Order: sequence, then C-alpha cells, then structure tokens
Amino acid sequence: MQQIRVLIGKEFRLEWRQRYALNGMLLYIVSTVFVCFLSFSLRRNQLTPMVWNALFWIILLFTAINAIAKSFVQERSGRLLYYYTLISPQKIIISKIVYNTLLMLVLAGLGFSFYTLVMGVPGEGMDMPLFVGNLLLGAIGFAASLTLVAGIASKAENSATLMAVLSFPVVLPLLLMLIRVSKNALDGLDRSVSLDEIGTLLAIDVIVLALSVMLFPYLWRS
Repeated sequence: MQQIRVLIGKEFRLEWRQRYALNGMLLYIVSTVFVCFLSFSLRRNQLTPMVWNALFWIILLFTAINAIAKSFVQERSGRLLYYYTLISPQKIIISKIVYNTLLMLVLAGLGFSFYTLVMGVPGEGMDMPLFVGNLLLGAIGFAASLTLVAGIASKAENSATLMAVLSFPVVLPLLLMLIRVSKNALDGLDRSVSLDEIGTLLAIDVIVLALSVMLFPYLWRS
C-alpha cells in the first residue's frame, strides 16, 4: 500500500507540473456545454430528458478519453522501465486506475455542476442521489477500462488514434448501462427499476478492474 500511495502522489505532482492538460480538459467541458446551450437556447422545447441525458454522457465520455489517454504518454519509456524494475506492474496499474478515478470524479462533478447550471434539469422529479451514484460508477468504469486501453495505445506511434479506436467497443456496454440508469433517475422512477442495470454496472467495474490487474503485467513486458 505504501508503494501505491507513493505512485499516486507522483501522479498528482506530475499533473500539477503539467497544469495545461487539466486546464485544457476543463476548457473542453465548458466549451462543449456552452455550444450545447447555444444550440438549444432558441428551442428549449426540444431539450427532452433523453436528449439532455445523451448530451451529458457524450461530453463526459470524450472528456474521459482525453483525460486518461495521457496516462502513459506523459512519461518517458525509460522512466517507466525504471519503475518496473522497482515496483510490481500490478501496483503501477492500480495506482494509475486510482488516480484516474479521482481525476474522473473531479471532472464529472465539475462537468455535471456546470451542465445543470447552464442547461438546467429537465423535469421536476429527478432522483438526484441515484444520478450521482450512477455518475460515481461511471467514473470508476471509465477510469478502469480506459487506463488499460491507454497502456495498450501507448505502445503504438499514433497513440491518440489507437486510443479512440480501442476505447469504443470497451466503453460501449458501460455507456449503455449508464445512460439507462440516468434516464430512470431523470424520469423519477422507483429505484428498484434500476437494480438490474446497477448490478450490471458493478459487475462491469469489477471485471474490468480484475482484467486490468491480470493483463497489465503481460503488456508492460512487450
């Protein structure tokens, strides 16, 4: 655990030194939400809960891809090799998943706050605790799945393109469940209606975390 805490602290220091990347992600969220606001400002009646929900998760998905894509690219291969000689690869991937989860929670929280502030909340019976809990599961799922994909993409020359291509089939089942649960929360349906989807989300998160820890040692040796 001590080594994982040290690695997470290293990730925070590295992010703080490269604040332009974090500022760029925040600017991306603000600009995309503002474009959505301009698009629907004159047609508020067309902003149905389904459209509102789809726009939010599209923004959050691309934010996650852009945020996590740099997990392995921002460090030189020589430094990564040095880390691998000191620490087990399982601890490295766990530390990166934990850091990316914290980063996604911050970005998701800020994005949701700004999105609801600008776009408003459709309807009056929204189940906010269910929506926030679904957002938490989504942040964990995005971080776990995209961190491993970022590690695979970093082995290629054009890692950004490969990251976008590989992440889509991995994230798609997770995204479908997230949209379904958040739609139920927006409609104010009873929480028992979403129990199956929430169970599926938890299963996806656990499976992706387990696969990341199991497969990453083979990845870094290549």
